[in-house]
Amino acid sequence: MGDLAVTPLYDLHLELGAKMVPFAGYSMPVQYSAGVMKEHLHTRTQAGLFDVSHMGQVWIDGPSWESVALGFETLVPQDVLGLQDGRQRYGFFTNDAGGIEDDLMFARRGDRLFVVVNAACKHQDIARMKTGLPSDLVVTEVTDRALVALQGPKAENVLGVFHPKISETRFMDVFDVSVLGHTVWVSRSGYTGEDGFELSMPSDAATLICKALLADDAVEAIGLGARDSLRLEAGLCLYGHDINATTTPVEAGLKWAIQKSRRNAGSRAGGFPGSDTVLAQMDGNSIRTRIGLLPEGRAPMREGVALFATETSDTELGQVTSGGFGPSVQAPIAVGYVSSDHATIGQTLFGEVRGKRLPVTVTEMPFIPHTFKR
Repeated sequence: MGDLAVTPLYDLHLELGAKMVPFAGYSMPVQYSAGVMKEHLHTRTQAGLFDVSHMGQVWIDGPSWESVALGFETLVPQDVLGLQDGRQRYGFFTNDAGGIEDDLMFARRGDRLFVVVNAACKHQDIARMKTGLPSDLVVTEVTDRALVALQGPKAENVLGVFHPKISETRFMDVFDVSVLGHTVWVSRSGYTGEDGFELSMPSDAATLICKALLADDAVEAIGLGARDSLRLEAGLCLYGHDINATTTPVEAGLKWAIQKSRRNAGSRAGGFPGSDTVLAQMDGNSIRTRIGLLPEGRAPMREGVALFATETSDTELGQVTSGGFGPSVQAPIAVGYVSSDHATIGQTLFGEVRGKRLPVTVTEMPFIPHTFKR
């Protein structure tokens, strides 16, 4: 695959018959022999195993939890200090204009912070943390562990073989599990809308552990193609498409991820890059907003499709940022941005596909209900 990096599971992907493609500098499986549609539906009904080892795993250490948490809060708008030990949150790095530089997950493990960032942004993210955090904090990239996601309604039963008390855990809990004599760092989370887990494991044991998981009849290996359609149905943002450095959290519909303590009148309001812009939008109205879209008919509206108020309007309202066919919805679905005064649920807009204006209805997200275990 030329200069592409490979994950510790590369040989296993080939053994399983994966079609490999370049993705974020890595050779990654886009699908296996069953194909994207069957992989998607298998995850929704049983359990899918995804290799996400290309993502960045990082430890942040410091003199105390308070120093680590308050230091990290200078880079993100989330309440880090209030995070309980053994819990995880969704967050994002912002820039001076209030745009999102990357979205991420962070977990408290004692007085340490464990951060997982996107593959395409990890080098910039690690540099941002090393240069932007106080000097008494130490940022360490984890380079000797693979990362996989086990997602779907049967995931709890599969992992329960190794951790009998798994049913007592809930969404966003983090904990350790011993699998075949190896310590696996687990979070009850994922990016499919299904209940499931993300598992960080020693690289040299990754193939052994994944084969043990795949030995369960409920588990199939799933590629990037189905991962994308699953997250799209779940209404979850894909960095570089639905959110980027020019998109604010408010425009993206991510206000829920900014806790009360970091908002206006909160105990630690502001103090993150672009806070003036973001907090002003929190209390007012953004010019544009992210919306769900249901195209009429069977033809998908994909990224880049321009959106208009009418069939004849010359004024573009916005664009589709993600779109495709939703296998569980059994219909085309899309996500995009439009001016906020055209974001009313039930409103009909028009997407321009190959020179034709086709109707599309603004709809609520997610397109299917989330099944996270609360």
